[in-house]
Amino acid sequence: MPQSEYNSPAAAFLRLMDGNERFVAGTPQHPNQDVVRREDLKTAQAPFATLFGCSDSRVAAEMIFDVGLGDMFVVRTAGQVTDSVTLGSLEYGVEVLGTPLLVVLGHDNCGAITATIESFDSGQTPDGFISDVVARLLPAVVHARAAGRTDVNSTVAQNTVDTVKRLYQRSAILRTAVEEGRLVMLGLTYHLADGRVKVVSRMGSHPPRIPRADPAHADNQ
Repeated sequence: MPQSEYNSPAAAFLRLMDGNERFVAGTPQHPNQDVVRREDLKTAQAPFATLFGCSDSRVAAEMIFDVGLGDMFVVRTAGQVTDSVTLGSLEYGVEVLGTPLLVVLGHDNCGAITATIESFDSGQTPDGFISDVVARLLPAVVHARAAGRTDVNSTVAQNTVDTVKRLYQRSAILRTAVEEGRLVMLGLTYHLADGRVKVVSRMGSHPPRIPRADPAHADNQ
């Protein structure tokens, strides 16, 4: 069975940030994407991080963080909308696979957030099940407006902060892992133009090498 050497939140975070720096610089290493890696993973997996991201085609987590097969356990929905299946999937990554880091990854110019803002302002509901996505994202728009933030990207940051809190509050498994020091939950936002990510939210212990949340977009947690 493959073993992850990044078995602490700080080590996992540093690996993600190192990979993102390579991606930003245009010097990715494309690790763990060869025949040997496929052979190693044929019977089991041992990712070092669980990531909850948006379905947007421009936000491919393995590329953004320059990692490979078996490195991250990734769950994606439009706008990081959360339901019981999403929660169960994230719990699996933490409790069963043992990842010490859970990242919620938002991104600028998010289509789901944009649609929700437009629905909020116009009072019109999108057709089909898209309306369910919008309904679940409306609280982030309301929270952002209450803080005087009306633009899409500030609302994305608010939704990322809210999602981290929601996961912590709704999942006893995640909450216990955080309280026992086995897990750190981070909210990150991704900038499409330069490829860089930044921390906007944190739940859990504060290892020296994991920066505190950006106070412009996150409450003190």
